[in-house]
Amino acid sequence: MEDNHMEESEQKLETEVAPALIAVHPSQISVSVSVGSELRVFSLQDGSRVKLIDETGGHKDSIRAIRYSRSGQFFVSGGDDKLVKVWDTKSWRCIYSVVSEKRVTSLAISGDGMFVCFADKFGVVYVVDIGDHNYENPAPVNKKAVPILSHYCSIITRLEYSPDGKYIITADRDFKIRVTVFPKEPLNGAHEIQSFCLGHTEFVSCLAFISCQDYAQGLLVSGSGDSTVRLWDYASGCLLDTCDVGAEAGVLHSIQRQEEVLPAITDLCATADGSLVAVAVQSLPGIMLLRCSFSARTLSVVKVVSVKGETFIPTSIGAAPSSPLLWMVMGASSLQSNDSALLARVRAVSGFTTNTSESTEPEVSVLEDTEIPGGEPLLQALQGKLSIGEEAFSTAAEAVKTAMRNLLIKKQYSAERREFRKRGRNDKKNQTPAQS
Repeated sequence: MEDNHMEESEQKLETEVAPALIAVHPSQISVSVSVGSELRVFSLQDGSRVKLIDETGGHKDSIRAIRYSRSGQFFVSGGDDKLVKVWDTKSWRCIYSVVSEKRVTSLAISGDGMFVCFADKFGVVYVVDIGDHNYENPAPVNKKAVPILSHYCSIITRLEYSPDGKYIITADRDFKIRVTVFPKEPLNGAHEIQSFCLGHTEFVSCLAFISCQDYAQGLLVSGSGDSTVRLWDYASGCLLDTCDVGAEAGVLHSIQRQEEVLPAITDLCATADGSLVAVAVQSLPGIMLLRCSFSARTLSVVKVVSVKGETFIPTSIGAAPSSPLLWMVMGASSLQSNDSALLARVRAVSGFTTNTSESTEPEVSVLEDTEIPGGEPLLQALQGKLSIGEEAFSTAAEAVKTAMRNLLIKKQYSAERREFRKRGRNDKKNQTPAQS
């Protein structure tokens, strides 16, 4: 009975708490936030909340991934309801709906906007062709996904296309980053592995590419549950540099005294020229800025940008290449107010732009609510309400941290415990005894 209760508690932690996410249109025309099953979009052009059109009723469970296409024409969302939805960003109508066999953990859109890839909790990556849509059809078209590659029984935590579109990069719970050649005919599968980027000692939580005019292929940065950000030559799989962000942020030792765990990196975002990388770290009320040197191929800490006056620990960050603003959100799917509205907190940092001088500190600062583009209407639309209690977000930060570790840290069991779990597996229970 105790073991059954333990299993139920583990599943509840893994499935019920999902972090709030933020995504920014590449031209900063709109900003999107997901929290729980709600998808909220604010148009900075019109100065109002966008009404989403979906005849199937939208998402029914927590959204785990959101993404704009490079051109800004499409927006994609996916999550625990085993659905991937593709939205046209002009009409904000759902044009495609894709059913996944398992819960969706991550997704990406090819640079040409022709394909959407998404990954599930079992470690399989699927591809969907979205380049043939009939915009005169008002109802979303049901698309069938095709599996193209997999990580054996490991949750895939992040998907990214390389800047030149030649590769698709997949990161997982088992510390691996795999670089796969993205084929000309992806519906036939992606079978050629270019490299593996190996070095992290805990789950890989996030990826970002940095590139410049002199280095179009770019480099890869990755964040992990081991509290480090690492720099890679992803084509060869060579580790170039490691930055111990947890220790540099000053949160490592305080966390260890209390819980004996490392603060995980939750998200990464780079400037258009790749000179600066913003890092969101569990238990850090703000962000850390790293400088990337392409010539020396190194990462170094530039500055910790703190949010004053409230407990704001970002669960997701994002920026548009055309804007010097970095957008941040904090929230969780389990965080609810008395009126049952899912809440999120949105902040923005100014000065997140090209930083050519390595000897000067970038001039960045956290904007007040009145200074954020869109002002109160944007905050009302994306947050759920303007005023949010301090205690609620302290609870949210702890809930997201606990859920992330329960989902992604590989659990160690005794031999007796492993045997019990095998006996309790659903596939074993559902097997029909062989007839003699």
